[in-house]
Amino acid sequence: MSSITTSTGAFFERSRSDIKGLRAQAESLQSQLSSGNKLDRSSDNPVAASRLRALARMDSLAQIDTANSERANADLTLASGTMSDMADAVIRAKELATQAASSTLTGDQRSAIAAELDQLHNTMLALSNARDSNGHALFGGEASGDAYQLDAAGKAQYVGTAQVDELPLGEGQHVTRSMTGPQFLTFTGKDGTATDVMATVQALSDALKAGPGTTAATDALTDLQTGLDTLTTAQTVVGSRLNWIELTTDRRTDLSELRSTEEAGIGGADLATTMTRLQETLTVLEASQASFTRLSSLSLFDQLR
Repeated sequence: MSSITTSTGAFFERSRSDIKGLRAQAESLQSQLSSGNKLDRSSDNPVAASRLRALARMDSLAQIDTANSERANADLTLASGTMSDMADAVIRAKELATQAASSTLTGDQRSAIAAELDQLHNTMLALSNARDSNGHALFGGEASGDAYQLDAAGKAQYVGTAQVDELPLGEGQHVTRSMTGPQFLTFTGKDGTATDVMATVQALSDALKAGPGTTAATDALTDLQTGLDTLTTAQTVVGSRLNWIELTTDRRTDLSELRSTEEAGIGGADLATTMTRLQETLTVLEASQASFTRLSSLSLFDQLR
């Protein structure tokens, strides 16, 4: 009797264990179908899980690099547009200086030119104090306020920092998000001293208000052309930085796609294969349950009748 009891207990325990295993396998396959991942826990495949964590960290760092790239692109685009407006103002100042260089100008004409030069000076000052994507001085380096302020004599003075911060783009690459005002506005004038386009425009306006100003206009033409050349060079630098950002963005996109492919290959569940395995498991589970029901209902006394 003890032998029968032991055998019966072993049968029930083995059947319970088999059915439990099949149910767990079916639940795991159903979970893979719903989540799209074939790894429910790290212990399923420690090596694959470790690689997936590494890829996830790379994705997180790439998101930071993307945010930096977007900020740098926004600031440099703003800088490019502002520099273009500044160049238009310098070109107009050159046209006025050409007119002012004529000795046939009347006093009213000189006054009108001086008034327009004052307007251009104010426009240039406003442009030099443009704001970046965070609302800080676009051309003020790391300063949060204005890049230029007027001194007691009404001259524009740079009050920003000497350097512009760099933003990381990933893989050890960096880009400077803008330029300081002196980097594209300051140049060596005709007399060999450092000056900038705003000072040149203001000096010409003052000269026209004081007298004929023909000599000052001729000198201003040379300085304004030098200033325009300096500004054009700076625009080229900004354009090259924008191209560099585009290049690194394309590479980051390519690497992201490669990581996605690898992640899908390591941890992604193949839907067709998983569905087939699930159907197979459910079929075996159903057959096992049916067999257990039939076998458990059998009795030795039934065979002795």
